[in-house]
Amino acid sequence: MKKCMIGAVIIVLCAAQSAFALTGRQIMEKSDALTKPNTSTSTVVMVIEKGGSTVDKEFELISKKAGPRDMALITFTRPSAIKFLTHSKKGAEDDQWLRLSSGKVKRISSSEKDKSFVNSHLYYEDLSSRNIDDYEYKYLGDKQAAGADCYVVESVKKKGERVYSKSVLYVRKSDFFVVRIDVYMKGGLHKYLENYEIKTVQGIITPMKAVMTMSDGSGKTTLNVKSVKYNMNLGDARFSKDAMR
Repeated sequence: MKKCMIGAVIIVLCAAQSAFALTGRQIMEKSDALTKPNTSTSTVVMVIEKGGSTVDKEFELISKKAGPRDMALITFTRPSAIKFLTHSKKGAEDDQWLRLSSGKVKRISSSEKDKSFVNSHLYYEDLSSRNIDDYEYKYLGDKQAAGADCYVVESVKKKGERVYSKSVLYVRKSDFFVVRIDVYMKGGLHKYLENYEIKTVQGIITPMKAVMTMSDGSGKTTLNVKSVKYNMNLGDARFSKDAMR
């Protein structure tokens, strides 16, 4: 009789675990629901390691949520005066503009999304917004990443221009923050982004260091956050095309 009782308990426990298992979509919904700022301002040092050489750049990043739009402006303070502006809107492709050091402003077309941003290992696609509803998700299992237990979720864009064939996200179980993203192109691993020195700043989970590494060992780009502030008063005019001049 005891064996039957134990067996029944195991069945009940397994059923309970199955009932509460999260789908890939549910995991990403919890990640998407993390507290986000209305505005942010930060100073970032970009370190590009490529071809045996290292180049440092520094920029100021400001961003703002304005109704259905997200807006961000990157202004390089060294070594050259380059600016990058992006406007995103749910259900539509992002609008992106680049101001060259010569002062000329060019619009980034959808065919240029796979191009390098300021000779780094980040592409214009990596600087685009991400709407949870634009992707299909599949839970792949559990693994460790960045020293934490994570859910592993595959993400595939449903429609529109695709730079990447898929992404695999490592979502920390403790708080649903994404600590690593593996990016695939043409079926193979192309590069991966890892978040480090993760802190809570003004109630916002914030990585103070992020590293994009090419899978073939050809180089990497590190973003070191020197300072960051959230929910400051930023007027919309600071994100207009006039701000690119």
